[in-house]
Amino acid sequence: MTYAFFSHILISSFAHFNFSIIWGEGIQQGRKGSGMATEIGYSVPKGSLDFWQQRFEKYNVIYNKPAEKFGEKYLTFLDPDGLKLELIESKTDDNRKPWETDEVKADVATKGFHNITLTLNSIKATAAILTDIFGYKLIDQEVNRYRYATDAVENAAIVDLVELAEEKRGHVANGSVHHVAFRVQNDEILMHFREKIEAYGLSITPQIDRQYFHSLYFREPGGVLFEIATENPGFTVDESLEELGQNLKLPAQYESDRTAIEAHLVKIN
Repeated sequence: MTYAFFSHILISSFAHFNFSIIWGEGIQQGRKGSGMATEIGYSVPKGSLDFWQQRFEKYNVIYNKPAEKFGEKYLTFLDPDGLKLELIESKTDDNRKPWETDEVKADVATKGFHNITLTLNSIKATAAILTDIFGYKLIDQEVNRYRYATDAVENAAIVDLVELAEEKRGHVANGSVHHVAFRVQNDEILMHFREKIEAYGLSITPQIDRQYFHSLYFREPGGVLFEIATENPGFTVDESLEELGQNLKLPAQYESDRTAIEAHLVKIN
């Protein structure tokens, strides 16, 4: 099974999230459903959706025409493995510096994560985790979609809960989100949340050393696997900031398997 990990978003205190996405050749296809993250939203500049529609047409990307929710225009599309993604014209200022290429300039480029959507048979218990443990607040509702947000940071601070009472349980496999990770600043804050979650009556793992960060995992009552991960020690422990993303870096315990791992990776260009 091949895992692709999105980069963490820098925060202070507790707030933002990232995702672990499962993809790869020969892996069983996942099935969207309850108890899982079903949509990932990226922030894009206002007025950029026409550009993205034309680009999707050019590269035969499956997409839906723009729509609107919570006062924000968005464009839904599927990646090659069937993962549902959204480009969202955020109604709040997003001053994050985008990554530019020859074809995608700053005036249309993605800024980073905007929100994550969790699909649940009932949102009550999951909402309580967001509010009672993580300090999120309900800020809006449209029909069966409930929007929660934290004010700890300006961007990528939104979790949408969609309630579908009759929805069948989803299956995590190819083209699906394995878990949602919330980032904290350091180990002290990490273990503080471990105590809170244990006191809440939920099972949670011991601290796990991932070389670049330390993490905890627990399954919230609605079925979604949550991770809490530290900012420290960071991704510059084994390469410089300027080199990040240019080389495949492996934790020491996997270095002896480098050849086998590289042989199974999907090429990205």
